[in-house]
This record gives sequence, C-alpha cells and structure tokens, in this order.
Amino acid sequence: MKPKTARHTHTAGGVVLNAKGKVLIVNQRGNSWSLPKGHLEQGEDALAAAVREIYEEAGVRKLKLIKPLGSYKRYKIGKKGGQDKSELKTISLFLFTTTQKKLDPQDSNHPEARWVKPDAVAKLLTHPKDKWFFKKILPEIRDKIKITCEKQLYSHLF
Repeated sequence: MKPKTARHTHTAGGVVLNAKGKVLIVNQRGNSWSLPKGHLEQGEDALAAAVREIYEEAGVRKLKLIKPLGSYKRYKIGKKGGQDKSELKTISLFLFTTTQKKLDPQDSNHPEARWVKPDAVAKLLTHPKDKWFFKKILPEIRDKIKITCEKQLYSHLF
C-alpha cells in the first residue's frame, strides 16, 4: 500500500518583542505553545497573514515590522502531541516590535498569550522544530533587544 502524501500548507507569523524585550507566545487549544502564526488565506501574502494571525491569537494590533526571519518546514502538531504527518507546513516568520502591553486573544482556539523572556521561549515551545528555529534566530533577537534598549536609554539626550 502506498503511503499518503502530506498536504503542504504555508503559514506565517511573527516573533513579537515588547518594550521590555519580551517575546510573545500563544497557546493552542490549551495543550501546546508556539509563536503566533497561522495559514495564509486566499489572496493573502505571508506578511499580511502574520499580522492578521498575531491579532487573532494575541490581540496585538500595534506592530512595527523589523525584518523577515526566514522560514522552515515541519509537520503539524497532532491532537495527542507528536507529529501529524497529514500536513507539512512551511512556516515563514517575521520580526516585529510593539508598544502594546495588553494581550487579548480573539480566537477561542488560542485561549492564552504571554510575554516571555527570550531565553525561556525555546523551553516553552511545544514542537521540536519551533524550538530549533527559535534557538537559531535567538542571537538576532538579542541584538534587536540590545539596540532597542540602548535607544531607549539614550533617547533623552537627543
């Protein structure tokens, strides 16, 4: 018997940094944690999908795009954990900053959102590939936080 071929989908989302240098993570269905992301809708590009998904999953609207962070592939998370090989996702992520403090998830499938210190994010993410990608981009995240903090520290001089 021939194995089923996984359906390939494209999702997009973001690494969102707040003014305190913390990273936004979201909960799915009360059983897993990830960066905010979701499927592209018809006619939508990856950046538009990322902005929409961040709002739906965390209630954050005030976003400033810093840069694209790249993409990676992984299978979706199964209902009982593990990998569901029926869907292979290409996940594109963007780096954003926000001045918004309050988190207010709009999607009932994402009941909770949190601000987390960057060094704790990978430990909380559920999918191993999400952990791997975040660890890979963590130096960029730290650099952005350092630059942002320095600007805030010296802004009163200009």
